[in-house]
Amino acid sequence: MSMKKIKKIEMNCPICNQTHEVEERVRDAKVTIKDDVVTYKEKYYYCSNADEDENEFEPAMLVNVNLLNARNAYRRMHGLLTSDEIVSIRDAYGLSQVDLARLLGWGEATISRYESKAIQDEAYDTMLRIVKDNPLQVLDFLNQRSELFSEQKRDEIRTKIVEKVESFGKEYLTRRTLEGEYAVYGIPSDSNGFTLLNIDKLEAAISYIAEKVSNLFKVKLMKMLWYTDALSYKTHGHAVTGLVYKHDEMGALPVGHYSLMNLERLEVKEESSYNYDSMLHIYPTANMNYSILSNDDRDILDQVIKQFTNFNAKEIVEYMHQETAYTETKQGEIIPFELAKDIRAF
Repeated sequence: MSMKKIKKIEMNCPICNQTHEVEERVRDAKVTIKDDVVTYKEKYYYCSNADEDENEFEPAMLVNVNLLNARNAYRRMHGLLTSDEIVSIRDAYGLSQVDLARLLGWGEATISRYESKAIQDEAYDTMLRIVKDNPLQVLDFLNQRSELFSEQKRDEIRTKIVEKVESFGKEYLTRRTLEGEYAVYGIPSDSNGFTLLNIDKLEAAISYIAEKVSNLFKVKLMKMLWYTDALSYKTHGHAVTGLVYKHDEMGALPVGHYSLMNLERLEVKEESSYNYDSMLHIYPTANMNYSILSNDDRDILDQVIKQFTNFNAKEIVEYMHQETAYTETKQGEIIPFELAKDIRAF
């Protein structure tokens, strides 16, 4: 199993009964959930003072973290919203766990369970996605169940809904177009890195890259997105964004890249280069909600950013052309994520 040291923590160690620094480590682990074998990241502590066969321990706090990681791995495997994504839905509308449960007509503890220990079924997941993607439907829910909220809370929720509706037009249409192009990739597979398209996470990832990479233009961004998904797949067994990539002369190119660049929440400006060619320049999005990106997502993004910050478009294209994922596929073919396991080490 792969393993890496994360950090050291001083504590009263229950293994050797001494106060000293123990290592917090993480490794790949497997567990069976609902008859499926799931691979997830397991955290544990390591005591260097103890005998080799008795030097690992897992306090109650880490047990809960590991259980949540395992359940989220199962959710990703089956295309369900993760606990973090459910939290981001609440945050978008300023809702507590009880507020969201009431809005959907569910038991008041339902959302709390989904964010901590229970795994939602597909019917409940569909309802949560409606809230995430359609503020007009959320307004309808609020009107149906207005008596469950105080007047102040109703006004607060309605204000959030109006804010989302006002920016809903172009974003909604562009999202539907992009989602339509991905309709044939509606099942986790080797084509999408076993991750369904997540536009919210995609927008956050692009803005995150743009915050740290100056002069970010479309060609370079497309390659950095592929490396982000490829490295995540190689490291964690799943992609970050759910994008599907095709072999193109310029390297890996996402399906629906034209629609992608028109997403309303992206800060994209058409600019002219020194030879008057039109170029799409990507800037960070003000007030972007990065909470949808997990710590693992950010770690992957940071590695990709560190590697390619100083590359220009030509250099990153030539670099990608040397990857097995490119040399083993032909023009127009989908690049399978299985080949991402062979990307060169940064």
